[in-house]
Amino acid sequence: MLRIQTFDAHAGGNVIYKALAHPLAAEAIARLYAQLEAPVALYDPDGIADALLAMYPTSIDSLFVHDVSAVGQIRGGLTARPLTEIGTSRAHSVLIAAFDAARTVARVAPMLPAGATVSTLDDVRLPDPMLTTRARYLDKLNFATNYAFFRDADGLSTRVGSANYWANYGAREVRLWLRLFNADGAILATWEQALPSGPGGFSIDSRQIRERFRLAPFTGQLFIHALGVAGHDVVKYALDTYASDNGASLSCTHDANAWPSDRFAGLPAPRPDEKVVLWLQNSHAVPIPPGTIAFDRMGAEEPVALRQQIGPFATVALDVADFLPGLHWPAQVEIRAGRHVVRPRYEVTRNDRVRIAHVNVERDNLRSDAGIPTLPAEMGRGYILPFPILPRTRFRTWFQPTPMSTAQTNLPIRLDVFDADGTKRAETFLGCLKRDHALAMDLDGFEVEQGHAELVYDFRDGGEADGWLHALFRYEDRHSGHSAESSFGAHIFNTAMTYRDEPQSYAGPPPGLTTRLFLKLGDRTRRSFAVLIYPASGPWHRMSSTTLQLLDGGGTLIAESPIGIACSGSVIVWPHTAFEAAVLAAAGPDGYVLVRDQTCRLFGYHGLMDEAGGFSLDHMFGF
Repeated sequence: MLRIQTFDAHAGGNVIYKALAHPLAAEAIARLYAQLEAPVALYDPDGIADALLAMYPTSIDSLFVHDVSAVGQIRGGLTARPLTEIGTSRAHSVLIAAFDAARTVARVAPMLPAGATVSTLDDVRLPDPMLTTRARYLDKLNFATNYAFFRDADGLSTRVGSANYWANYGAREVRLWLRLFNADGAILATWEQALPSGPGGFSIDSRQIRERFRLAPFTGQLFIHALGVAGHDVVKYALDTYASDNGASLSCTHDANAWPSDRFAGLPAPRPDEKVVLWLQNSHAVPIPPGTIAFDRMGAEEPVALRQQIGPFATVALDVADFLPGLHWPAQVEIRAGRHVVRPRYEVTRNDRVRIAHVNVERDNLRSDAGIPTLPAEMGRGYILPFPILPRTRFRTWFQPTPMSTAQTNLPIRLDVFDADGTKRAETFLGCLKRDHALAMDLDGFEVEQGHAELVYDFRDGGEADGWLHALFRYEDRHSGHSAESSFGAHIFNTAMTYRDEPQSYAGPPPGLTTRLFLKLGDRTRRSFAVLIYPASGPWHRMSSTTLQLLDGGGTLIAESPIGIACSGSVIVWPHTAFEAAVLAAAGPDGYVLVRDQTCRLFGYHGLMDEAGGFSLDHMFGF
């Protein structure tokens, strides 16, 4: 496993990791290493030697620290020695592993070996025009970055869509720095894209990029760095995969989650008539060694490793059947990735139709929470995981609980089913499921024409909980055979009382009882839609006070449409019926709908639908 610290649920993202992982930093570190003259001493004042040498291996002869409790520790394969001994190291080059290091250099200069040259990580800083906060390099706003799976090949194209939500926090001139890598990790193009001055929408379409840079067909990844941001260091987007040859394939997936993980889960095994391919994309400038990537049936603990090396920033397609032959849905697959990749996409091919979805981060820092089974009555049903039941006359709805923590050995859960008007239609205890369970339930038997269902914890047969309850949701068009799938995790919704960090808020501390959800617009052939769900852990407002706000490509509000959703109810929203055609046309191709509610927190799923039976669906994002 790559010895890096990426994301902590309490402290947030590790900015040092993002600073080192940036593609421009990779180029600069290569230049820095070329200037070092052996023997080399490394002074590690901030404890980042493990990450630096894991991501950028080089020959270091000795390592020094100033913290007496760290003396003797192994960092980057070296035993840490007291800083007071650095003068006896006979080093010709001293590398100080720190940014904004001028004061550090001044402090230690008298202690260094005579004639040694001194370098710091300030030598690998991004250019000043790319910095949002120049006074402090390791400010999180300097590294609002993410990756996107990006392809324009084999009749399939991709489109990244989002909005300049940083303008809502006071950002004035936001632009994107973009770098496209091909499957081999080679750079195809680097460019910048200015965003609207207001909270307008934007898109990056692979067909347009391919034409602009005169590129051959490609499959790879797009690195996105938002510059000049405010208030928010996460790059959120929706990624559409569509058939550019007018074929039947259509998919939508959420953003990539910018933090590499040791394991990922929520990958379905193929049906006998399906092919499931994981698109694995190296997020770093160091190769992934053979034997690092592995697939395992969830709960089996018998991983099967990939025996090939994956190059820097490279993309490979891995057929699940090559690793786990004979394994079929509803079995689930766990991916062991060693913190080399951000959240991957997987691709399912069935009857010449292709759909794309994403796996999720499997947490390795969670343990069971004894407080969840004894939550007070004020928290109602506590953690709930809502998902749509699409209109039954056309769609079939499945769900499958997915373990999403290495410590989860059981899942004590219940299914609650609701009509669109919030009437509870059914309640089914699913049991205390084992980690290797193979439950996948078809909701046809509940005879709900349209509505939603919720997974909740139920401890009648014992079991443990950690609040990280996840599930996979699969939808199939009964006529065309097209499918879409999404996955997400549980939260506490719409209670005045709080537990730990729930109910979550998009801005500010909990309780998070407001809504800001992004809904893209469709085009001439594909209409966008959203399923908005009003989940409530306990009694809350009888009806929501929801407004659909239509913004144009510049971020100007041009129309509004109010809707009301019953508590524990849901509604399907179609922008083309909520707004007149002329108003939608005025919004432009990068216009979007902002779903706003200041009385409750809604949860939603969005996608596109065409007349050929193709449709897409994934959970919405807010800001």
